[in-house]
Amino acid sequence: MLKTELVALIEKKRSELIKAANANGLTSSVAIRCSQELDQLINEYNRQYIKKVPSTSY
Repeated sequence: MLKTELVALIEKKRSELIKAANANGLTSSVAIRCSQELDQLINEYNRQYIKKVPSTSY
């Protein structure tokens, strides 16, 4: 999936989540499902496009 496509899906899902939360409440099953789907998309974006920062031990 192209980066632009994934970003577009994230924005669409974010909009769906806002609408679901406004209509049904943040804890509704619809809002929770949208939130989980948004999380999956963001995680996928992070896996594909965010460079890993090496952790430093102190």
